[in-house]
Formats: sequence, structure tokens, C-alpha cells
Amino acid sequence: MGRRIVLGLIWLSFVVYTIWLAPLDRAYTWFVARKLLTLQWGDLNAYLPAIFSLMGVWPMIYACLMFADGRMQPIRAWPPFLGSNFTGVLCLTPYLLLRQPNQSFDGQKDQVIGKLDQRSTGVTLLVITGILVAYAVIAGDWGDYVQQFQTRHFVHLISLDFCLMCLFFPLTDLLDDDMARRGIYSPALFWTVALVPLLGPLCYLCWRPPLAEATSQ
Repeated sequence: MGRRIVLGLIWLSFVVYTIWLAPLDRAYTWFVARKLLTLQWGDLNAYLPAIFSLMGVWPMIYACLMFADGRMQPIRAWPPFLGSNFTGVLCLTPYLLLRQPNQSFDGQKDQVIGKLDQRSTGVTLLVITGILVAYAVIAGDWGDYVQQFQTRHFVHLISLDFCLMCLFFPLTDLLDDDMARRGIYSPALFWTVALVPLLGPLCYLCWRPPLAEATSQ
């Protein structure tokens, strides 16, 4: 319950902060968004498209834990997952707050859950992340990115959103429940995954054993 309270307060603060900054009212926001969505990255600091693309990796990380869990929840996982691809934690957090702790998996894996449960999915996400990070470090200008973070509302908010995706991952019960569901939970393992932002969850997805399915009668 304590983690949920902290999660809810941070989320509410970010919602208010986003409304206050109102990035959609800025012409620069639409200019950059068009460049990002049409892959015209040549005119942009490489750190920005890298973070923007990593904001697509994070929903997939959450999906690898949410979809199997969502079968046993009163709320389906796919609407907040789809929303998180456009708004990050703004759409994702209400699901995380309303879901009930669950450490079991019933029935058979469908095609979507089966794909998300595969270690190859985690490996693919890890490789994509490595390429994006390398692109940002090699081609990006960190000083310019810091200046944009301080002066451009869109860059400021998408960067905070990325940080909150990292922070919220260990604040929910998703990781605890997923480990218990697979029979591998231990405090040491939990904190090893939780305290390494982005790479910890990705390495966990590459390593975790598959879900056990119910035996058909």
C-alpha cells in the first residue's frame, strides 16, 4: 500500500505539472513531433530521438509483465498499454494503481502472451536499446540536450516521463508478482533488477524462465 501511495502522488504531481507547462500549445512541440514521427532525425540532437524511441521500449517492457497478469485482473492490460505508447506514464499509471496483486497464472498462453513471454523478445528489446543508446552517445550533443531540457517544454516533459518509467517499475507490484509467478522471487534478485534503470528490467526479460501453463484435461 505504501508503494501505491507514493506512486499515486508522483503520478498526480506529474499530471498537474504537464498541464501547467502545456507543451501542446508550443509551436516547437509540433515541429519536433513531426520530425520524430517521420524519422527526419538529421536536424535533431540524437539524444532526443533516442529518448523518444526508448519511450516505445518501456511500454513493451511493462507489457511483458502486464499481459499475462491482465488475464486475472478486472481491468484489461491492452488499453493502458496502447495509451502508454503515446502518453507514457499518464495512461499507464492508473492501471498500475488499480490492479490487484496476483502471483499466479491460470490457463494457457495465447499468441500475444506467448510472444511476450519469450526470452527472444527481451533480447530484441535489449539490442534495440543498445543501438539507441550508442546512437545518442556517438551522434548526440549532451550539452545542447541539457539546454533543451531546461528551455523546451516538450523535451523537458518527455525526459521526465522516461525517468518516471524507470522509477515506477520497482514501485509497482508487477515485478514482485511476475517473479513469484515463475518461482524465482528473492529480495536480492528484485533489487538487482530494480536498481539498474532500463537495463535491469531488460536483462530480467532475457533471463526469466517461461510461465508454466495449466495442464489440459
